[in-house]
Amino acid sequence: MARASGRSRGRAVNGILVLDKPVGMGSNEVLQRIKRLYRARKAGHTGSLDRLASGLLPICFGEATKLSGYLLNADKHYVATFLLGVTTSTGDAEGEVVSRRPVPDLTESAIERAVKRFRGEIEQIPPMHSALKHKGRRLYQLAHEGIVVERQPRRVTIHRFDVRRAEGERIEVEVLCSKGTYIRTLAEDLGTELGCGASVVALRRIGAGPFVAGDMIELPTIESMASKGPGSLDALLQSMEAAVSQWPSVRLPEGVAFYLRKGQPVLVPHSPTEGWVRIHSERAGFIGVGEVLDDGRIAPRRLFVSG
Repeated sequence: MARASGRSRGRAVNGILVLDKPVGMGSNEVLQRIKRLYRARKAGHTGSLDRLASGLLPICFGEATKLSGYLLNADKHYVATFLLGVTTSTGDAEGEVVSRRPVPDLTESAIERAVKRFRGEIEQIPPMHSALKHKGRRLYQLAHEGIVVERQPRRVTIHRFDVRRAEGERIEVEVLCSKGTYIRTLAEDLGTELGCGASVVALRRIGAGPFVAGDMIELPTIESMASKGPGSLDALLQSMEAAVSQWPSVRLPEGVAFYLRKGQPVLVPHSPTEGWVRIHSERAGFIGVGEVLDDGRIAPRRLFVSG
């Protein structure tokens, strides 16, 4: 998770803002603006979006940053437009054009056959223009210096890859994918499969983990409300628990919660037998998340200062 820099000053804000990031702003840039509007002491975003991209960007405040890793690891949902016949240095419209090739006369069935090959578990080679590190340096930093290094393929899962519309040289697609998936790489690989190359000209994220398009709040709305004072913005926040709302919940008697807060796994009757859970205590409500151990006990993984 990327966090806003600066001294630890400001309000103690806890919760999650589901931001609709505008095109033309970097994720860290918009994070800094949001943090200033809220006058928040601590904030971070979960999962960068390129300047070209828009859409769903969860901003975690305060104690909610403890759950950022779970949002980073969650599935993502995108709508994108691919331009056939054009490849660029970055895989999208921000890069320099590397090649232009004629686009063959593609039928719907031909496009569907090509798309079908990228559904399910596939391997992707991360692009040079990415935030991954090589010997301590970001790949995009090396790319800006004209340096290209070998990258190892990574396995990702494409749960859904559907063509919404295909008109001329443009294909609009919808993609539901696992963490670490690069839509630019998906466009380039599909372009190679179609024999003409491709790049991304529009990208919008419409889902991340439990959050969907209807949860998003636009930046102008936030800026307008901020004129009434930063406290008024708190009404826009979702609870910390919203980040893991799809997990089953267990409720602990206060006596059992006492031991869990000390870091000890606890046995909870009638609780799930595997996986991750939301943890509630009788007195404080939502107090964190845990994982079910092999022996059935629930081990604390992230607990909050307060419920």
